[in-house]
Amino acid sequence: MKKHDFTTTLIVDQTPTQVFNAINNPLHWWPGKIKGSAAKLHDEFTYQYEDLHLSKQRVIEMIPDQKVVWLVTESAINYAEDKKEWTGTKISFEITQKDNKTQLRFTHFGLNPAIECFESCSMSWTQIIQQSLSSLITNGKGIKLVLA
Repeated sequence: MKKHDFTTTLIVDQTPTQVFNAINNPLHWWPGKIKGSAAKLHDEFTYQYEDLHLSKQRVIEMIPDQKVVWLVTESAINYAEDKKEWTGTKISFEITQKDNKTQLRFTHFGLNPAIECFESCSMSWTQIIQQSLSSLITNGKGIKLVLA
């Protein structure tokens, strides 16, 4: 059976530059505590959501207005048996123009049905991308979410 990585797509009226700039400011769309920066290549930041999730990301690829990739270098998913199941995974944002709109394809490579947190993490990512990041892109302000 092929393992499918989690992907969700967002289409907005805003420009690729607006989408790119929003992605690079996770403090304004990813609910939880963020320390550090994701603004440029090789930046690192930590993300914490309550006592459930702690991870450290490094920006490993950045093509202005086209693509951003984060490598998860450390993780502690406290409700999973393998607390480090995010470590080594990649979080990708691909930006393309489509019919006078901008498409954002979000993929968390390594987040697939074979890992314990797949269901809860994919539901959370869907909320975060489709609601909070979308709101930041379209309205200039992310949504304060409470994740399950």
